[in-house]
Amino acid sequence: MKMPLALALALLVAGLALLLFGLGSADSIENAFSRLFTGHSTSRTMWLIVGGTVLAVVGLVGCYRNRHE
Repeated sequence: MKMPLALALALLVAGLALLLFGLGSADSIENAFSRLFTGHSTSRTMWLIVGGTVLAVVGLVGCYRNRHE
């Protein structure tokens, strides 16, 4: 089933926005303390990066399939 181009573009933009917020959050003081004491980034940062990546990939695939079908 073909995804509408507008939806694919919206997912791509939302994914890139979440990814940028996640990468910005990775440099925050809260994340620095979390890494200092636990060795891991905060859950929020990880969800933003993973969610943004997934949405961006789904949006890219939707755009690609729209252009080649």
